Amino acid sequence: MRMMNLLLIRHALNDWADKKLAGWTPGISLNAEGCAQVEALVKRLADVPLAAIYSSPLERTMETAQPVAESHGLTIQVREALGEIRFGEWTGRSLEELQKEELWPVVQVYPSGARFPGGESLREVQARLVSEIDAIRDAHDKETVAVFSHSDPIKLVVAHYLGLPLDLYQRLAIGPASVTAFAFTPFGPRLLFMNRSESLPSFKFEDKEQEKEQEDEEQPHALPGVLPQHG
Repeated sequence: MRMMNLLLIRHALNDWADKKLAGWTPGISLNAEGCAQVEALVKRLADVPLAAIYSSPLERTMETAQPVAESHGLTIQVREALGEIRFGEWTGRSLEELQKEELWPVVQVYPSGARFPGGESLREVQARLVSEIDAIRDAHDKETVAVFSHSDPIKLVVAHYLGLPLDLYQRLAIGPASVTAFAFTPFGPRLLFMNRSESLPSFKFEDKEQEKEQEDEEQPHALPGVLPQHG
């Protein structure tokens, strides 16, 4: 199993957030607060040795990812599979209005049985996200990669790698411009932190000499290639 660090980053704030289901609606850009969040995100990620940046193709994710990519001298690799849920007939409708729909409580408490009218089921969304993330993992050994996506897709990915049932994913929270980090090791995925909006640890991989020194010092609980959190 390849070792790598995966940063899952939600796009910054826009005027539709917590008001309407944006879904794949084109032309939704970050608002002033969202732009400020991106500036802060660039600073938080400045010392993280990113090897690659992947993003959903939607404007709000690309606008969040682009300044980070520029600051690291990287080109964004756009992946449609990292995009938002396809809400079908619910796209563009207000949350206040949708709460009156019979399907609304199903989405909240029994999401594994929910399919949006004319859109995707949440099982399908989780499957496409995890498939894409697994492909990204296979392409990066002992590297740190950032993936820019959306709230529900990130929560579905986190639930999968933590072994949580899909029906519990709504208990997770992912805020705008937050960072969630996994370390993938020979021992499986480890959640380093979730929904973090403050300073970040340094993500570096130890070389073979350092790994050998650890073995000589008999540190059986140290995971090779992954540094612990700081702060």
